[in-house]
Amino acid sequence: MKSLTYLLDLFYPPLCLSCDRKLMDFEKVICTYCQAQLPKTRFHLKQNNPVEVLFWGRCEIHSGAALYRYLKKGKVQHLVQNFKYKGFQEIGYYIGEKYGADLMKSNRFSSVDYIIPVPLHPRKQKKRGFNQSEIFGRGLEKSMAAVLDVDNLYRKVHTDTQTRKSRWERFKNVESIFGIRDKEKLKSKHLLLVDDVITTGSTMEACVVKLQEIEGVKISIAAIATAAH
Repeated sequence: MKSLTYLLDLFYPPLCLSCDRKLMDFEKVICTYCQAQLPKTRFHLKQNNPVEVLFWGRCEIHSGAALYRYLKKGKVQHLVQNFKYKGFQEIGYYIGEKYGADLMKSNRFSSVDYIIPVPLHPRKQKKRGFNQSEIFGRGLEKSMAAVLDVDNLYRKVHTDTQTRKSRWERFKNVESIFGIRDKEKLKSKHLLLVDDVITTGSTMEACVVKLQEIEGVKISIAAIATAAH
């Protein structure tokens, strides 16, 4: 098996999924250079950060954060595209595990009881093969004192892509498409709603509004990256 691994690495060397450089033996998924250079926000340590401000006047969240700043044509965009559209699921799990350890150092996130991924419609998930938010959530669960719940929040209606829609169009596209199966399970719990990228925040807003129907619930949000700066 070692010889097979050597041959595979020789002809198909593992590459950094952020910059496409060959990974060193001690590196995994993202090279050391990119680990140092990718634009981290440190929002998990800052109250009233741009992610939280994005939701002011729209819905009530306890805390909000994202690991990276999302810039068009930047390395974070390349990383997310490799994860979301090219099927490199190890990106989401790896980042989730690393970010979960950071979130546990913040008293605003360390009390989270359940991690809730933004759900995909079953038809879309079948086409893609996975839910990127769930993969990210599984990584977070690995390093947080919280349980991943992938069944409770669900998407009732298949919607069009959000990519070219305005903020208002995005919200109208998702405002009534989510449901909750077991509100009692989440009663009086601290929930962490997670997604891959926060842009206008419309999808997360719709999820938060639905989750707020649960008695005594406290909702925080987190993502791999955000366009809110």
